[in-house]
Amino acid sequence: MGHHRRALRTTAVGAVSASLIAGGVLGLAPAAQATNAVRFVDITGDGGTVLKANVTMPAGADGTRRYPLIVLPTSWGFPQAEYLVQAQKLADSGYIVVGYNVRGFWQSGGQVEVAGPQDTADASKVIDWALANTPADAAHIGMGGVSYGAGISLLAAAHDKRIKAVASLSGWADLIGSIYSGRTEHVQAAALLDGVSVVTGRQDPEVRQVFDDFYASNLAKEQDLIDWGKKRSAATYVDQLNKNGAAVLMANAWGDTVFPVNQYADFYEKLTVPKRMELRPGDHATAELTGLFGLPNDVWTDTERWFDHYLKGTDNGIDREEPIQLKPRSTGGYEGYPDWKSVGATRSRIALGGTTTIHTNVDSGADGGIVFLSSILDQVAQMPPVAAIPLLPRRWAAVWQSEKYATARQVRGTAKLHTTLTPTKESGTLVAYLYDVGPLGLGKLVSNAPYTFHGRTPGEPFGVDLELFSTAYDVPAGHRLALVVDTVDPLYIEHNPSGAQLTFSSPADDPSYVSIPLREQ
Repeated sequence: MGHHRRALRTTAVGAVSASLIAGGVLGLAPAAQATNAVRFVDITGDGGTVLKANVTMPAGADGTRRYPLIVLPTSWGFPQAEYLVQAQKLADSGYIVVGYNVRGFWQSGGQVEVAGPQDTADASKVIDWALANTPADAAHIGMGGVSYGAGISLLAAAHDKRIKAVASLSGWADLIGSIYSGRTEHVQAAALLDGVSVVTGRQDPEVRQVFDDFYASNLAKEQDLIDWGKKRSAATYVDQLNKNGAAVLMANAWGDTVFPVNQYADFYEKLTVPKRMELRPGDHATAELTGLFGLPNDVWTDTERWFDHYLKGTDNGIDREEPIQLKPRSTGGYEGYPDWKSVGATRSRIALGGTTTIHTNVDSGADGGIVFLSSILDQVAQMPPVAAIPLLPRRWAAVWQSEKYATARQVRGTAKLHTTLTPTKESGTLVAYLYDVGPLGLGKLVSNAPYTFHGRTPGEPFGVDLELFSTAYDVPAGHRLALVVDTVDPLYIEHNPSGAQLTFSSPADDPSYVSIPLREQ
């Protein structure tokens, strides 16, 4: 199954990703340190672990009145200077802001345990410290952050009912649904997280073992991985989060290669508290990045509006706006929707007729891109990964195409693949890609998703249902959509035994198709 190749790829991706991210966070520190309205403190976290933190107070705060409190745990691998610019803005608006370096990273004590019970308990300890050492108002507490800080904030709100508002930016609600969707290891995303934590932190031995088992595709440890991930997923505690009642703002990017949009949208639908979800072009945490430097930024603007309304009671209208706000990848401004099911209000099917057999173990040239880099190119220049659809080798790739569209198609939401698969081996991996194909046959990637199976009887067909990663993409008139399926993608670990073949068919009583979600015209 190409273990040596995967190990080499994992090492390379981890090293490169670690270098990129470490350079990024080091570059953040000088800009953030320019502020002088900050006090650096040590806070005792769970079990006596020392957490390095900073406190930013409103001008003139002298203890004669109380102020709403916002707690900001840092992102994965970022130093405690990460939020200082935003903390200053929030303090100028009348908040006490406590930012802290999560355990195991940089100068904070302890070990990285990936949003485990101690991380959740740390958040409550930070709140305890703020209430005891600042004029913070115990009745008006908010929590938020980017990436790792976003996930910890959601988990903390489920366990600490003092938290009244959350801003979860580029986070996760389902950890396993993020890095192991389709029962497939998202190896580049995992290697990035692994590499950054090795460079900037100290891993807990259990975390090290989880990464090693993940890379080794150890099926004997699969259930252990799932159980470990559930303990670290807000989706597991959604009932308690709803009971506690914190107002939840969630923001993410269409091309997030670490925490795909699907798992956020599924979680959003289960929330019964005041809620809002914003989705924009970009990759993991790139939509929020400019705001960390103090530049105009929609995510941080709405974060402050969210806190203003639910912590201060400000009537700024955010509660009356459509709760789902989408910015398409292609063009145009924001679109508002009342709920997730309204995003793709209508559906169009592309039939996947006939019988097609492909060979495995070779990358056909259809790829999901490179973690971070590809979606950033799409964000800033509308240049997603491309493939020459007519030139894709049909020995390694199955291809189906729609008719040419006479008018533009606004793809919104989650495309769904249904097909019948007959393997020659008991295990295998396929990756499905949806492309926008222009007149010359050049396809721009709209979405993709992996799917892995184990324990199947060779030669026996079975049904496959796969949700591609959610997106918002406009297909121009005169173009068509193409579904491509192959078996190798650098983003994922593949499980195809040497010489295996996959056959896709469309039985008369169960036809194969890809269902495309479209915005209601």
